[in-house]
Amino acid sequence: MGQAYGFSRHGGPEVQEFFDRPDPVPGRDEVLIRVTVAGVNPLDHLLRSGLVPGLDGGRPFPRVLGMEAAGTVLARGEDVEGLEVGDEVFGFALTGGGTYAETTVLSASNTARIPAGLSATVAATLPVAGTTAVDVLDQLSLPAGASILVNGVGGGVGLAIAQLAVKRELRVTGTGSAAKREQAEAVGVRFIDYTAGDVAAAARELVPDGFDGVVDMVGGASLRTVAPLSREPRNVIAVGDMSVPDLGGRFVERRLDRENLERSARLALDGVLAPVISAVHPLSDAPAALAVVESGHSSGKVVIKVA
Repeated sequence: MGQAYGFSRHGGPEVQEFFDRPDPVPGRDEVLIRVTVAGVNPLDHLLRSGLVPGLDGGRPFPRVLGMEAAGTVLARGEDVEGLEVGDEVFGFALTGGGTYAETTVLSASNTARIPAGLSATVAATLPVAGTTAVDVLDQLSLPAGASILVNGVGGGVGLAIAQLAVKRELRVTGTGSAAKREQAEAVGVRFIDYTAGDVAAAARELVPDGFDGVVDMVGGASLRTVAPLSREPRNVIAVGDMSVPDLGGRFVERRLDRENLERSARLALDGVLAPVISAVHPLSDAPAALAVVESGHSSGKVVIKVA
């Protein structure tokens, strides 16, 4: 038996609870891992709230929170290739295991070895933020010197996109709350405080001719404010708001495979992706870890250290 943190029904934070569960049994193409570190993401509370039912797999309650983790392989399914018992790995729990737990199962095709020299804490931040940054910028495929606006630059994904964009020699502007200015500017972002006035006007003052690309992390009315700032509508890429095609833009095309995980790990080893980890919580403090992400006020990445 191992401890896990999840939810007993759809709803708000009041449905969250700790519970014990047997170690999951890996399927043919899964690995069972002892979780070292779990990443915390906005999708975690969206799944708990029942807002994205297509992603929960119809699993019975209680369900374990979390979708990314790093840890040690304890067992492997018979069809798993390239991963062995004892390997230090990181990846996605896309098959319903959840990662706020002492043990979980990861889909082998969405799991990679942690390379020597990379910590489990950093590795646990890469499945979502690292691979999203790679996917967004590959999809835009902008040349060096092009301008890009990252709307909501202060979170883990936004900062990763900004770091990689700067490395690709793009001119990066980002929006966020005043509390996130320092971290954004530290990675080379020209920062716009969205609480200080008209975001669109401030952006046009910085880049009068419009941006070559706009990446939106916020959605809703905020997306509709910044989308017209792109010189080319199809170069508006949304990470969370799937209504972006209504504006002529595109939703990010995600690649969750081992190759993309390995690519993000190499970028982290080379210092191109340097996750800004704002808080490390023990599993016993998982409620607080998720609460800060759900509030929308977290700067950088929040993780849960399990082992």
